[in-house]
Amino acid sequence: MHHLRSSPLLAALLLALSAGTALAQPRSADTVYQQELAACRAGSTVQDRATCLKEAGAARAEARRHGLDNGETAAQLRANALLRCQRVNDDQRAACERLAQGEGTRNGSVAEGAVLKQITTRGAAAAPAAAASR
Repeated sequence: MHHLRSSPLLAALLLALSAGTALAQPRSADTVYQQELAACRAGSTVQDRATCLKEAGAARAEARRHGLDNGETAAQLRANALLRCQRVNDDQRAACERLAQGEGTRNGSVAEGAVLKQITTRGAAAAPAAAASR
């Protein structure tokens, strides 16, 4: 028998790591711009609509000039994410590394205030305590 396991501690850690690993999975400036426009139009940002639209356009222009990547390549960002996984407990490190390499699901956005990454691991179910004592 198998069960699905998800750890709240791992989820919290991965939320903290998601900012760096989100950068490790580059999206085109136009894709990000379209997502930001949608957030501006939906009113789901903390800025007024005019400011939001102006900032989205400025960010797209800067991204096209590679001014938002701090000079780091996607490979460097992935390597940094994997290094952060070394601080995770041994029993959760493999899941952390899988998430750092792009596996799992992703919800939210920076514009919404958080990017949550989640991975589900299958494992053998533990025997119930009553059955184990028989």
